[in-house]
Amino acid sequence: MGKLTHFEDGKPRMVDVSEKAATLRTATAEATVRLRPEAVRALEEGGVGKGDPLSVAQLAGIMAAKKTGELIPLCHPLPITSAEVKLEFRPEQALIHITATVKTKAETGVEMEAMTACAVAALTVYDMLKAASKGLEITDLRLLHKSGGKSGEWRRGP
Repeated sequence: MGKLTHFEDGKPRMVDVSEKAATLRTATAEATVRLRPEAVRALEEGGVGKGDPLSVAQLAGIMAAKKTGELIPLCHPLPITSAEVKLEFRPEQALIHITATVKTKAETGVEMEAMTACAVAALTVYDMLKAASKGLEITDLRLLHKSGGKSGEWRRGP
């Protein structure tokens, strides 16, 4: 197991990345919102009073990627060059699948930005659909892929 870089002498610290090269880095993450039948119906019938949950959640996810350095204490603020958030409503499975891909040219990666985008998009879906059903579940938040930097490429296996 690798050394935990966010601790030094037992105390938290922001890792010094000033000597690292700024390279193209990408990360893709996913999350799932599991829906109750009443939430599926509300989405199918357009009966959500706050507006379109998928569009609002997409924007919330993009905003969250840009704000990750302010939300996660030891993350570096990064110049995000691209943030793409997709939400796919799958009524037959009673779920919304969320993916986020984030890119930067920086000294450190954007894994946290991609996962934060998915998490906030999922929370936004919950907020917008909670009037239809409080029994929604947010599951499977995870990193799928990252590339760039010294550690190179990583992809989640099957």
